[in-house]
Amino acid sequence: MTAGGGLAGHRARLHAEMERGGAWPADSPWLREAFAALPRDRFAPDRLWRWDGGAYVPLDRADDPDGWADELYSGAHSAAVTQLTGGLPSSSLSAPSVVADMLDSLRLEPGHRVWDIGTGQGWTAALASWRAGPGLVVTTEVDESLAASARARFVAAGLTVEATAGDGTAGGPPGGSPVDRLHATYAVETVPWSWVEAVRPGGRIVYPWGRLGHVALTVADDGQSATGWVQGLAQFMGDRHGPAQAGTGTAAYAAVRGDAEPETGRALDRDPADLDDWNLRFALRVAVPHAVLLTAPDADGTNAWIHDGHRSWAALAARGSGVPPLLSQGGPRRIGDEVLATWTQWEELGRPDLYDYGITVTPDAQWAWQGDPATRPRWPIGQRGPGADLTAGAASARALLKDEAPE
Repeated sequence: MTAGGGLAGHRARLHAEMERGGAWPADSPWLREAFAALPRDRFAPDRLWRWDGGAYVPLDRADDPDGWADELYSGAHSAAVTQLTGGLPSSSLSAPSVVADMLDSLRLEPGHRVWDIGTGQGWTAALASWRAGPGLVVTTEVDESLAASARARFVAAGLTVEATAGDGTAGGPPGGSPVDRLHATYAVETVPWSWVEAVRPGGRIVYPWGRLGHVALTVADDGQSATGWVQGLAQFMGDRHGPAQAGTGTAAYAAVRGDAEPETGRALDRDPADLDDWNLRFALRVAVPHAVLLTAPDADGTNAWIHDGHRSWAALAARGSGVPPLLSQGGPRRIGDEVLATWTQWEELGRPDLYDYGITVTPDAQWAWQGDPATRPRWPIGQRGPGADLTAGAASARALLKDEAPE
């Protein structure tokens, strides 16, 4: 089988997998047609990168067309790495299910003007153009070589899409006119106010939020705020000019802890296995945004390791049936206590799922909220950096439960 002859089969299998998994959004039936008209392979470079367990290795279309196609269509929930920088992924074709979910969240209609930020290979901008219409999508890419490649793909696909090179995080849309929709394909922890200013009142902004989740905001009628709900659990590469995100593997935890001995330790009355609940994980992502969590089972049960990418760490160790797990931690902040306080808060709030959270953005502040943007608990965004002294985390959590501002 060659990649050219077998691509139709790969496309069909992807569409079938999306169907079986309920990944085609019911409110955006146009996405099925757009995916068929503009298949993923038409926007993929001739070299992809596959993780072999130790490093990323190249897959060249000319040398291994089957392997290339297999990697590109490895699954509805799988991204394909298209560029490395310093040995790490710096651009990718996002997972098809996530692309569909985010474009559905955009509530895109024919005639909408769209600013797509983070062009990459150009696939999402192409899909948006299929829906909005010719000349209504402009896309911005910080990497000039990627922008140039995307321009060529748009022309080859018969699309009228403007692709510009620039930093979409720092500026506004080319031309300066307000747009109806803004779609970002790289993660930011805080929304640049220029994005809100770029969108007309009533328009929507869809973006990946930091290391976990994507959000859809609606700009207020007066243009002085934007607010909206979490839409899903997507994980995207971060803004290239933003602060580096802490590593998520065991090596990152080991680097933070080093050879430090625990400074505190105590038995726990809860099971670290519960930390595999993604709704709880999202609550932790909201309230303890710099905490990186890993879990893994062994013969005694599920263990958990937490770090902040700086100097603080915690371990929740299973010790077998009938023996309570042990919490040990060290560093300038008691990050294990922060996680436990948030865990308790989440239970007291009724164990809300991730879709019960939202974000509000104003010129001066941003915050996440649960349940209701005006009356329910809220957490500031972007006001605390890694390594901050957050030993008052438990008190803050209790105060937020009472809709009070912690000191």
